[in-house]
Amino acid sequence: MSRIADTKELLSFSNQLAAENGRAQVLITVCGGPGCQATRCHDVAQEVKKELAGKGQRGRVRMRVTGCHGFCEQGPILVIDPMNFFYPKVDPGDVKEIIGQAVQEKRAVERLLYRDPDTGRVLVTEADIPFYRSQSPTLLSQNRAVDPLSIDDYIAIGGYQALAKVLEGSSPEEVIMEMEASGLRGRGGGGFPTARKWAACRAARGEEKYVICNADEGDPGAFMDRAILEGNPHAVLEGMLIGAYAIGSGQGYIYVRNEYPLAVEMARIAVSQARACGFLGERILDSGFTFDIDVARGGGAFVCGESTALMTSIEGKVGEPRPKDVHTVEHGLWNKPTCLNNVETWANVPSIINKGAGWFADMGTSGSHGTKILALTGQVRNTGLVEVAFGTTIKTVVDEIGGGGRDGKTVKAVQTGGPSGGCLPAALFDLPVDFDILWEKGSMIGSGGLVVMDERTCMVDVAKYFLKFLQDESCGKCVPCRVGVNRLLEIVNDITEGRGKPGQMELLEELSDTVVHTALCGLGKTAPNPVLSTLRYFRDEYEAHINDKRCPAGVCKPLVKYAIDDELCNGCTACLNACPSEAITGGGDLVYSIDMEVCDRCGICLASCSQDAIVVH
Repeated sequence: MSRIADTKELLSFSNQLAAENGRAQVLITVCGGPGCQATRCHDVAQEVKKELAGKGQRGRVRMRVTGCHGFCEQGPILVIDPMNFFYPKVDPGDVKEIIGQAVQEKRAVERLLYRDPDTGRVLVTEADIPFYRSQSPTLLSQNRAVDPLSIDDYIAIGGYQALAKVLEGSSPEEVIMEMEASGLRGRGGGGFPTARKWAACRAARGEEKYVICNADEGDPGAFMDRAILEGNPHAVLEGMLIGAYAIGSGQGYIYVRNEYPLAVEMARIAVSQARACGFLGERILDSGFTFDIDVARGGGAFVCGESTALMTSIEGKVGEPRPKDVHTVEHGLWNKPTCLNNVETWANVPSIINKGAGWFADMGTSGSHGTKILALTGQVRNTGLVEVAFGTTIKTVVDEIGGGGRDGKTVKAVQTGGPSGGCLPAALFDLPVDFDILWEKGSMIGSGGLVVMDERTCMVDVAKYFLKFLQDESCGKCVPCRVGVNRLLEIVNDITEGRGKPGQMELLEELSDTVVHTALCGLGKTAPNPVLSTLRYFRDEYEAHINDKRCPAGVCKPLVKYAIDDELCNGCTACLNACPSEAITGGGDLVYSIDMEVCDRCGICLASCSQDAIVVH
C-alpha cells in the first residue's frame, strides 16, 4: 500500500484494479455482516477458500467477504456472479457442491436456493426475491461490491474519485451548492438540510473547525449506520473529506460506540489505510487540502447520540446535552465551529458528487430526496436492512418487502423512529416514507428503525416499554426529562397493572405537552412521542385498560383472565398437566376450570391447548 500522489495516479490505479478484478469469470461473495457472522459465515468463507485452492481456480474465480447484504435472517448468504445465484442459510458442507456446479457448469444447486414461503417456488436470483424486489439500494449495493478490509476494492469501484473531482475542479462554495441542489437531508433523525448546516459552519468565525461522524446509533433494533461503517467504511471517510473541504476543516472524528467492536475495528483500519494512501494527512492528492480523522469510542449512552452530548463526550466529559440556542456550527467541539452528520448522510456524499445532484434529487418526494435505509424488525416474516426510495409506502415495506405478519397474524401497527418516534396504525400504511409527512402524523423517520407489531401487541405496553428505555437512558440533567418521563412511566405502569383511573389519559397528554416544550434537548422533547401517538391512534386500548380493567391483546398480566370453554374442551388434560401453579381443576365428571386467584397468568395453558378451548378475557 503506497501513497497515491495525485488525481491522475488515482484514476490510473482505479482502472488497473478494475481490469484485474474483471479478469475473473466467476465472483463468489460471502456476506460477512454481524447477522451472518452469528450463523458461521466465516466457516463458509474458509470452505470457499479451501475449495478454490484445491481446484487451482484462484485466477479464474475470485472470492470476497463483504459487509451486510440486508437479508439478515437468511444468513449465511452466498452470491455467485455473474449468474447472480442467491444461496441463503448456507452450510459449510454445501460449499463444494455449490462451487463445483457454478464454476464448471454455470448451474445452480436448486435444492439450496431460496424458496418463496408462499408459493414454494424456487427463486434463483436476488431480483426474483420479494424482499429485494421493491428496494432501491444505493448504499447497501456498495456493501456487496467491496471487501471492507480492502481499500483497493473501494478504489476499484471509483472510490475517492469524488474527492479528486472536488479538489481538482470545485470551490468549497460549489460543493455546498451541489449538496443544496441534491436536497440531501440528515439521516440521523432530524432531517436537517445538509447544505444549510455546511454553509453555516463555513461562514462561522474561526480558523479551527471540526467535522464529526455520528456513529453512536443507540436506538433498540437499529443497525443501519453500523452496517455501513462495517461494510463500506471508506465511503464514510470520503464523504467526511468532501464535507471538511467544503467547510474548511482540518480535523474530523468518527464517534462510534464501543459496543460495536467490528465497526470500531473497520473504522480504524480504514483510517489507517487512507493515511497510507495519502487520502488523509497533508496536501491530499497534491492539493493544498490537509485533513485527518481520529476514531473516538463512546461508552454506549443513548443520550450521546444527541449532538451536543456527543461533543461533550469527545472532550472527555460526562455526555450531557446543552441548550440548543447555542448552535454547534458556531460553538461546537471545544467551542469551535463543528459540523456533525451521521454515517448514512456522509456515505451519500461521494455518490452525489460523482453522479450529480440531479440524480439524487430525482429519487424520492418533493421534500425528501434519495433513499433511506430502514431496520425492519418485529412481528414480520422478513427482517433485516431495507433501502427504499423516499415516497415508498409503509405498506410496501411491511407487506411486499417484509412479507406481512408472522405466523399468519394481522399486522396492527408500526413503530418508526426509535424510542423517540411514534406508533402508526395499519389504517395509515399508505403513508409514504417521508420526513415531513410522518412527523405530521405524530411519528418520525428518526435514524430508520421500523418495528412491526401484530394483533398480539398491547399498545399501552409498547408505550411503557419505550418510556422505561428512555427513563433508563435519560442523562437526568434537566427536570422536565428526569421527572417528567418518570411520572409518565408511573401513570402508564398503573394503567397496565389495573390501577388506571378516569382522567389519566388527559393527564398523560398534559404532562407530555409540558415535557415537549420544556425539556433541554431533542431527546427529551421527543420522549413523550410513544405515549402521544398511542393515545392518538389506540385510545380504545387505554380505555379498555382503565374502564374495563381489561387488556385486549392479553399482554398485561394483572388484567388478563383465562377461562375454559366447555364446548371446545375435549378433556385431554394437556392444560392440567402443564399448569405450573396448579390453578386448573376438574376431570372425571367435573368440568375443567381455572382458579384466577391461584393462576399466575403465565399463558402456558393457552400454549398447550390444541383445541383453542382456553379463552382470554
